[in-house]
Amino acid sequence: NTNSLIKLANLHPRVNILTPGCGVGGHCIAIDPWFLVDSSPEESKLIKTAREVNNQKNKWAILKIKKIAEEFKQKYNKDPSIACLGLSYKPNSNDIRESPSKAIVNAIKKFGFKLYISDPNLIEFEEYPLVQYKKAINKSDIIVILVAHKEFFDLDLNNKVKIDFSGIFNN
Repeated sequence: NTNSLIKLANLHPRVNILTPGCGVGGHCIAIDPWFLVDSSPEESKLIKTAREVNNQKNKWAILKIKKIAEEFKQKYNKDPSIACLGLSYKPNSNDIRESPSKAIVNAIKKFGFKLYISDPNLIEFEEYPLVQYKKAINKSDIIVILVAHKEFFDLDLNNKVKIDFSGIFNN
C-alpha cells in the first residue's frame, strides 16, 4: 500500500514531503531543474526524467477527473457539476506560480462541465471567478481536492463523489 509506505517514511522528524499530488508547482522545483538539464544534458538525465514524470502528473489527474465525470454522467444521465478546491501550488498559500491546479482547472473547463473554483487563500483568480468553498461543495456533484488547504480537512463529503489529489482523505 503506497499510502502506508509514505506515512511510514514521513515519520522521520525532518521528512514530510512524500505526499503525491497532482503535480509540481512553484518557481524553484518546477523551473530550476530545467536550467541544469539545459546546461549539462548528459550529467542530468535523472533530473530530466524526474521532471518529465512530474510534468505528466497533471495530465494524469485531468484524465482521472474526466473519467469519473463521464461515469457520473452515464450513471445519473446528467452532466455533473464539479468543484475544484485549491489553486495554489502548495497548501495554505496564495502562490499560484506554475501551479498544476491551474492547468487542471483550465482543462476541465474545456470539457464543458459546470465548474466551481475555490481557494480560500485567493481573493481573485483572473481567469475564472472564485466562489466560497462551502458554496462550491454544496452546488457540486463531484469534489476535486487539488491542494491540502487547512480549510479542507474537516469537510463532510459523504454524499459527494470526491477525487482527492491532496492526500487529505487518502491518509
